Amino acid sequence: MLLLVSGSLRAGSTNTAALRTAAAQASDAVLYEGMAALPHFDPDDDVDPLPPSVADLRARIAAADAVLFCTPEYAGALPGSFKNLLDWTVGGGEIYEKPVGWINVAAEGRGVAVHQQLRVVLGYVGARLVDDACINVPLRRDDVDGDGLVTSPSARARIAAALHTLRQAAS
Repeated sequence: MLLLVSGSLRAGSTNTAALRTAAAQASDAVLYEGMAALPHFDPDDDVDPLPPSVADLRARIAAADAVLFCTPEYAGALPGSFKNLLDWTVGGGEIYEKPVGWINVAAEGRGVAVHQQLRVVLGYVGARLVDDACINVPLRRDDVDGDGLVTSPSARARIAAALHTLRQAAS
């Protein structure tokens, strides 16, 4: 199973649209939609019993063969809610040695800083970064239909290729 994690809480997010498109293309891909329910990270709360939303996140990561992220850049950095999600992965170890990749949907030349930061955090937690599954697929809002799916055939093909690459890395 491939776990898809959007770093955006925005309803009309092109990041989430890219991952919805991935889920629609792959029966083994599941979109994680619990980021908004995660409590603020506090190391004192990273003990059993975990908050239910954190236990769910960690269980989903543990069950996944690989994880694909897609996150925007806010003010030159990882969005706070997404960094909070990543912080909750540090103490559990579920992502350790797990193949991971990301899709950058920002316009050409944008989003570079956030993916450098993501690379650092994923390295810190011991995830196995699959460079060939880290791709740029620039999307505009008009590239997304009313169902929240990417309409561009070339973008859909690139998303499918990233999924394929992650599957290969996981097997």
